[in-house]
Amino acid sequence: MQAKSGRPNILRGIVLLSTGRPAGLAEMGSGPQEFLASLAPLVAFPLVGCLLMLAQGKVLDAVTDFLATLVAILAPPVLSYSLARLWGRQERWFRFGTAFNWCQWVLPLLGALLVLIAGFMVQAGVPLRPVVVLLCCVLLAYAFWLHWFLARHGLDLSRGRAALLVFLVNLITIILVGAPQLLQLALQSIAAGKG
Repeated sequence: MQAKSGRPNILRGIVLLSTGRPAGLAEMGSGPQEFLASLAPLVAFPLVGCLLMLAQGKVLDAVTDFLATLVAILAPPVLSYSLARLWGRQERWFRFGTAFNWCQWVLPLLGALLVLIAGFMVQAGVPLRPVVVLLCCVLLAYAFWLHWFLARHGLDLSRGRAALLVFLVNLITIILVGAPQLLQLALQSIAAGKG
């Protein structure tokens, strides 16, 4: 159900989807313009960070960090579209992609809440390391569940296909983002060994 004005209400959609209610998809829109609108802030924030690093003279760090972030942002839409097309769900993809992008903003909010909880737990005497590991696992599990939920309902996939989409998209994205960094570390190690 959309907002009374007949226009999508993105915030309402995010709240509904992030709490497990598929009705939030109706608030997201389902076209290329809505998708690009959802993608713009995900790109804008890292771009501002890049510009700030450039202003500090950290050119190489700024460019490499921005490119890695850009790959992390753009790989999931590209990969999920490929799978949606393979499974004959491409007509539903813009709705899924738009919802996926907007719902990414829930994760830092949940992370901030978990940091507060961690602070209370540590003050209560719980050792820091287990608290951090536990709360990171909670955040990661929620992120995977949310991605699965959006794939399941946004693309109208079976549970198994939604799980396969989440697994493949995340695995390939990690490889695409991590492989160049591992290669750089290996090359630095080789160079240091020769020097």
